[in-house]
Amino acid sequence: MLYFAGFELDESRAELRGPDGEAIRLRRKSFDLLLLLASNFGRIVDKQELMAAVWPNLHVADDSLFQCIRELRLALRDEHRQLIKVIPGRGYLLEAAVSRTAEGAPGDKAPSGLPAGQRRPAFLNRPVRWRAALLAGVCVVAGLAGTAVGLLSRPMPQPRPQTVAMLPVVDVSLDPAGQAMAAAVAEQLIDGLAGIDTIEVMASPAAVSGAPPAFIIESELRREQDNWTFKTRLVDSVTGAVAGLASASVEAGALEPQLQQTRLAAAVGNSLAHSLNAGVEGKAGSSSRGRAAVEQATASINQTSRERFAAAQTMLEAALAAEPDNVDVQVALVTLQLRGIQMVWYDAAERASAIRNAGALLERALAARPRSIAVLEAQCRFLSATNAFAESLVACAQVLSFDPWDGSSLYLVGLGQLHLGRFTDALATFELADRYDTPPVSRWAWLLGAGWANLLLGRDAEAAAWLERSIAITPASGRSQMLLAVAYQRLGRSADARDSLAKGMALRPSSSLSNIMPPLHNASPVFLTASQKVLQTLVELGLPEQ
Repeated sequence: MLYFAGFELDESRAELRGPDGEAIRLRRKSFDLLLLLASNFGRIVDKQELMAAVWPNLHVADDSLFQCIRELRLALRDEHRQLIKVIPGRGYLLEAAVSRTAEGAPGDKAPSGLPAGQRRPAFLNRPVRWRAALLAGVCVVAGLAGTAVGLLSRPMPQPRPQTVAMLPVVDVSLDPAGQAMAAAVAEQLIDGLAGIDTIEVMASPAAVSGAPPAFIIESELRREQDNWTFKTRLVDSVTGAVAGLASASVEAGALEPQLQQTRLAAAVGNSLAHSLNAGVEGKAGSSSRGRAAVEQATASINQTSRERFAAAQTMLEAALAAEPDNVDVQVALVTLQLRGIQMVWYDAAERASAIRNAGALLERALAARPRSIAVLEAQCRFLSATNAFAESLVACAQVLSFDPWDGSSLYLVGLGQLHLGRFTDALATFELADRYDTPPVSRWAWLLGAGWANLLLGRDAEAAAWLERSIAITPASGRSQMLLAVAYQRLGRSADARDSLAKGMALRPSSSLSNIMPPLHNASPVFLTASQKVLQTLVELGLPEQ
């Protein structure tokens, strides 16, 4: 047992415990990294020594180490990098006294998350239990930073992992690069699935000892003119029934090979993760009426107007009245209402009512399906929309522990990092979402996020390029148009800036300096200072002050 800064490191159980005694269950590579640093506290451990000890006889990218360090900082609540320090050009240092005698340091309280006086949903009033989540193959290949996962009031019993065996990818491309492409896509897919707590991945059925795997993944790679197409089938090994189908295509000449591989694996992995998640949840299928309402309303969520928004809300409210326990409809209504909050389509009273309603619906949905990707993603979105930025990082990480390729949750992680003043981290998160590019319907969001982050970092040309891409997909976002106006003005393109502001004002006609101020509650002073500069540019362009 090692003790430092109120934390306990239990080598025999490969477990980290927080100041409150709750387990922070790290993945093995992250735990090994922390154990090595703790065992050498006060000494700088260089990168080569860390890599050789944690990944012996295995070549991995430097980013694997960087992402593990980020995961540990989040697990240790080391936001200001006082425990794990990087010594430029030399290595990493755990700057804390480590002993084999308990020190009993008190733990920090979880952030409250909502403004004073506003009623909190029940799931926010419960004590948070922290566990670590691995995001997208962290500590195996270059991937996304891990972070702590906040579970709800009571410990969720961990289901027995489903064994999944992946057959070799059949290369039917008739392309000289086909075999190498197939092997690389398969490797990335296996690495991503292996990072999911509820899945145990085998390279082949023969690798499974004892009982056969629950599922087998059959796949093929095909070269069709200028496209690579990757198709998979998730097959129940006992019944032979197809439990899920997934297909993805990328343009062979438009992207560099590694990005092609990443996007093929991400698109297929995202679909397989959802199919496997449905199996873990054991959820009953939604009724045809409920499915129809959700599909029609969902089509209006990302590319929407006030009129389509109101029609979708009416449709979902009618479906929920007919089936009050339909979790899919509950989640769709929560998602739509949060979109209304973000688009400022509610007045103050309506906004408060929407938050109360969304919180109540989430409570019911989480009780029914505590591991559902869709439900957890709605919780992640709720916390972000209500300015609980630190808690949103925890909730979004829980989504990514079940689907490491979920671009919507990556966007919300980046949004939380922005508001916490971590602009560089946010940009890296948005760029990772862009690499995965899944689901494509949400693409405009992380493009907007990358533009926003670049703008706050003072990189105006890069900001304009990202924002232009976002607006080309979803032109109905007033925020995107206004941020683009700022980028154009800073680049000396005043006419374009005024045009973008006019488009933004047409989408949000009541906008003024007094009502588009960034959220004050839980936002970092760094974010607020940078945002004030953005607002001042908008005022100079003609944004009304009142």
